[in-house]
Amino acid sequence: MFPRDTTVDVRDQRVAVLPVGSTEQHGPFLPLATDAVIAWTIASALAEAYPVRLLAPIQFSCSQEHADWSGTVSISARTLVSVVTDIAESLRHNGVEHLVLVNAHGGNYVLSNVVQESRGMALFPGRDDWAFARAKAGIETSAYSDMHAGELETSILLHAHPDLVRPGYDSADHLAEDRRHMLTLGLAPYTSSGVVGRPSLASAHKGELLLTGLVESFRHYLDLFDGLAP
Repeated sequence: MFPRDTTVDVRDQRVAVLPVGSTEQHGPFLPLATDAVIAWTIASALAEAYPVRLLAPIQFSCSQEHADWSGTVSISARTLVSVVTDIAESLRHNGVEHLVLVNAHGGNYVLSNVVQESRGMALFPGRDDWAFARAKAGIETSAYSDMHAGELETSILLHAHPDLVRPGYDSADHLAEDRRHMLTLGLAPYTSSGVVGRPSLASAHKGELLLTGLVESFRHYLDLFDGLAP
């Protein structure tokens, strides 16, 4: 998950995409790096379709709600803010005017505020982008129910990185519709496996359509940056 560009390759690019993932449990069948892999997969697809610079992913972020499971590693929200804003400032120094945060971890709430307070930055995929992609792919589980290691995440990995999906996802469904105190208590009171969703409904075809939908939706973001969409 590292770009192969040289300094010559990126000389004239004005927009960069920064994958932001996490290192946290995703049940017994998806890797700890799932969010980072998905963020990288989305960002890579964007870089293939549009004139944007692909950056290496951030693999640690705000995963405190998963702390009860082995393997989870978190940083504070203030640290994540500092890292992202420092990267943006460094890019601007090199002539990259716009940074799109390609976030694949729902717990990174603070990124919305980073973008809100910035100039020339965007956060992708947004809620509407996910809704468009989910409809295009025929995802059956609602966005709320499909919270973690469910139909959507498993589908993307089945399509893009099937070697990372271990057996057992087809019998790991677990729904927890009332999670009102998750920020206070963490996720553990709502699932013993770490799964919240229906991974049994996942398929590689859905994963492919999800990525297609997200790439299509991204065009609107480039339009914000002086009409750079091809």
